[in-house]
Amino acid sequence: MSNADVAIIMGSQSDWPTMKHAADTLDQLGVGYEARIVSAHRTPERMYDFAKGAKAEGFKIIIAGAGGAAHLPGMTASLTPLPVFGVPVESRALSGEDSLLSIVQMPGGIPVGTLAIGKAGATNAALLAAAVLALSDQAVEAALDTYRAERTAAVAEFPSSDAL
Repeated sequence: MSNADVAIIMGSQSDWPTMKHAADTLDQLGVGYEARIVSAHRTPERMYDFAKGAKAEGFKIIIAGAGGAAHLPGMTASLTPLPVFGVPVESRALSGEDSLLSIVQMPGGIPVGTLAIGKAGATNAALLAAAVLALSDQAVEAALDTYRAERTAAVAEFPSSDAL
């Protein structure tokens, strides 16, 4: 049984530089997570076992990052009742557009919440996961409110000549 509410899974070690942004954001918010490498293509039995057992392990949300063919989010979603947020990892061949299309084009009945390609998507997946958890966790709600207020306060109202 995991003590983490969120599972961050990725297809390979090379996805970690992108998915680390989800981990860093969850750290900022005080949300527990566990990161794992679970490839839909190279470790299909590991993926199957993880997805089928994720809820029993205590996870509430899965953030799945994948590049290229990017089957991991969809395959995971097909095997678990938990919400799955897909992060398209930027690929060399098509700059992540292939990943985006693979994740976003799920058939009706198997939802995957698909985020932006790369860092922004990983960060937003963590924020979305926190927003779902905040519905029933006041500490996460307060942390998310603080996070958003800090982002708002960081935006100047008027441009500075120093920025040139």
